[in-house]
Formats: sequence, structure tokens, C-alpha cells
Amino acid sequence: MKKNNSIGYNRIFWPVYFLNGFQSIAWGGIIFLIVPLSRLMWPNEPSHALEMGILITALSWSASISGLVFGHFIDKYSRKMIITIISIFRGLAIIMLGFALEGGGFTTWIYFLIFVSLFGSFAGLSWPTVISLSNDIVPKESRSRFFGIYEIIRSITQILGFLIGALLVQIGFWRQYFWGTGIGILVFGFIFFINTDDPKRGAQQEELMDILNQNDIDYDFQINRETLKHTMLSKTNIVALIEGIFTWILMGSINFLILNLIQNAPHNISEFSTSVFMITFGLTGGLVGQLALARLSDKLAKKHPTVRIPIIIIAILGGIITFALFFFIPWPYLTVEQGKDVGYLMTLPTIWLMGIMFFFSRSIFSLYIVNQSPVLQEINLPEAQGKIVSWNQFLENLGRGIGPSLSGLLLVVTNLNYQLTILFLTLCILPGVILWLLAINWYPKDTFRIRNILSERAEILKSRTDGF
Repeated sequence: MKKNNSIGYNRIFWPVYFLNGFQSIAWGGIIFLIVPLSRLMWPNEPSHALEMGILITALSWSASISGLVFGHFIDKYSRKMIITIISIFRGLAIIMLGFALEGGGFTTWIYFLIFVSLFGSFAGLSWPTVISLSNDIVPKESRSRFFGIYEIIRSITQILGFLIGALLVQIGFWRQYFWGTGIGILVFGFIFFINTDDPKRGAQQEELMDILNQNDIDYDFQINRETLKHTMLSKTNIVALIEGIFTWILMGSINFLILNLIQNAPHNISEFSTSVFMITFGLTGGLVGQLALARLSDKLAKKHPTVRIPIIIIAILGGIITFALFFFIPWPYLTVEQGKDVGYLMTLPTIWLMGIMFFFSRSIFSLYIVNQSPVLQEINLPEAQGKIVSWNQFLENLGRGIGPSLSGLLLVVTNLNYQLTILFLTLCILPGVILWLLAINWYPKDTFRIRNILSERAEILKSRTDGF
């Protein structure tokens, strides 16, 4: 039965996996190529850290705001149509980036700012819609594995996108990078439209499964003020919402800081070399966390549902602290040519130390994603999945957007002292860890409340059929 379910949800979601992949290529191209994109806009000038930080902030905040403003549509209207519409607009926005004026300085930067914000606005609805769909398609005992697969695809394509993008930018074909990515989003948006149907809401809830198997019965309940107060504003939900801001301020800072540190003088590790190391060490680390450890999470959670919260705490602490240690590695001083020579770089002990740390941090932090999403699904009603994830995404992206701008500002204030900057930023994880520790006692009560509400609604739906 489990095998059939697995085959079933993967058959439904495969176009979504590809959409996720192409969106990640585009998102990663904007985030990871900050240094070459800065050179594209301002040739022969040092990287404009503050302006590029603002660009990433605009990407994250536009995604946050769109999810918050339009997230309630996901719980009311066809998820199929929503994903199709956002695929059209995010694809076109990325295609337009390929028409930017090279070497235009602030004119090019403003052009990027407009279309990056447009892309972010529509991409921001993607994750809440996937959460809503998966809640009604993926069996509960497979949730971490599903999110692990989804995250693997995101990681692989984001890093491959960085690799391909770095290579294309380096040889002058950056326009083709954006055009190809945008077309990929449009193509798989169309495939999703013709391949997928909306499932019934609540179809994977144990309390509702039997009654919803009847063709003439649909789950048509909507959130009101009372259910919002007792479910979406439950203590565990509030923990997830507040924690997301602090964790993603730091996560949004780390990539930005690492890339600025290693790709600029005196270290001069090229964009292409960076992407090779990310694939070699980060991708393998992600696979361990998102497949093997995700499967282990599902097994443990089936016996002890509250175990997901200690796993989240371990993921935050282990992943982020290891990331922060990157800035205390004795990075080698390299010429530009040495930074492009992958073979030479692989002979340096520092690179292998970086690789081991990157492998470990990606493995551990991946558990955050594959466990947080099932927790949110478990403590919210079927008609609130899009809303709660949109709220959560808004605050996470708010933090993710603050991170690069705050990092750029701190680098200016500290005169490019990366170690001092990361020490300030690492303090951001403490509120989230404390809140999740408190949530260990709150989570069972919040899940029990949801099950009681669903049991009552199952009786209401059953009474409707008895009346026919």
C-alpha cells in the first residue's frame, strides 16, 4: 500500500518537481551569481555589495508579500490554476532579465530590480500551493520523504543552475541562461496544467478519508474567526512563525557573505570553481540529509510524533553553527588564474576542510525543511494550509531579505570584518531555539485539537449523506 501511494504521489507531482527545479535555477542564479552580476552591471568596479544585497532583499520580500496577500486564494480556489498562472508570470519575468542592458550601471540594476521583484511576487505563491496540494495527496507516513525529494530537486537544480550560470556568465552567454530558464518554467507549467487535477481537500486526514471517498461529498469548510484563533494562532504555529524570521536572517546572510568573501580579492575563487565545490560537497551532504535522514525522521515520527521538534532544534544549531565556522577557515590567497583552476584548488587542505564542513552543515540543516513542513501540516486544518504557510513564508522571507542588506551594512561598518559580522548574526538563532524547546510541550495539545475538530466535521459530513 505504501509503495502504491508513493508511486501515486510522485506520478502526480513530477511536473511540479521540474517547475521547482527551474524556479530554483532562476532563484539560485540571482542569489549565487551576485558577484558576476555586479560586474555585469558595473564592469571594472569592485562588487557593489549593498546594491546586490538590496536586489536579493527585493527578491525575498516580494515573495513574502505576495504569499501573504494572495495566500488565502490557495485555500479557496483551484491549486491547479494557481500554479499555472504563477508559472506563466515567473517564466516571463526571468526571460525579460535576458534582455537587460550590459554595463548600464544603475540603469541595469533598476531593470533587474523590477523583474526580479516580479519573479519573486509570483514565485512566492509556489511553496504554499505545494504544501496545500501535498497535504491532500501525500500520505502522512511519507511526508518527510516527499519534502526530502522536493528539497533534493531544489538543491540539485539550484547548484547546477549556479554551475551552468557561472560558466555561461564567464563566457559571455548570460542572456541564454535567463532565456533558457524562463522557457523551462513556461513549458513545465503547461505540462502541469494538462497532467494534474485538484484532489479533494482533507483527502489524507484519517478522520475524513472514508467519508470523502464518496463522490458526492466534498470538504467545504472555511476558516472563521473562532477556528483561526484556536488553530492558526496556536502556540506551536506562533513558534514556527517567529522562529522563521530569526533563522532566515542568518541563513540569508551566510550565502551572501561566503560568496563575497571567497570570490573577491584576495581569495579570488571563481564562480565556476565555487559551483564545483558546492556540487561535490554540498549536493552529497544534501542527499544524505534529504533522503536517508528524512526517511529516518518519518520512521521516528510515526512512533513518536513530537520527535520532529527536537530534530528541528538539532538541525538549526548544527547546520548554522557549522556554516558560521566557514568564516574562520584560513582561506588561501590566490591569483585570479589560480581561483579558476579547479585541479589546483583541490590540492589545498583548506578546500577539503571547507568541503567536509559544507557536507555536514547541508546534511544537518536539511532536516529543518523536511520536518518543519509536516509539523505545520499536522497542526492546521485542510482549509488553512495555504494561509499558514504563506504567513510562515512571509516571515521567513522577511528574515531572508533582511539578511543580505544587514550583512552588507555590517561589512561596511566593520570595514569588511567577516568574522565579526558573522558573530553578530549568529545570535539570531537563539530566539528560535528557545521557542522550539517550549513547543515540545505545546505540540501534542495542538495536534489533538486539530484531530478533534476533524472528527466533529467527519460526523457533520456523514450526516449530510444520511439525509440523502
